[in-house]
Amino acid sequence: MNSPCTQRCDYIAADNQCAGCGRTLIEIAQWGSLSDAERARIMADLRHRAPADDQLPRHPRR
Repeated sequence: MNSPCTQRCDYIAADNQCAGCGRTLIEIAQWGSLSDAERARIMADLRHRAPADDQLPRHPRR
């Protein structure tokens, strides 16, 4: 199963999740060693916990 990573990695401490993919740091770290069933469970759960786009942190352009 592919990773849900969006390459938009901004950790939201208050939500304990990545703003890009919605996974927790533990889920990200363990992703490679999880079973397909565990990954599928996380993928199904991500639809309900990913922040709305207007809640994502904005970084100033350089």
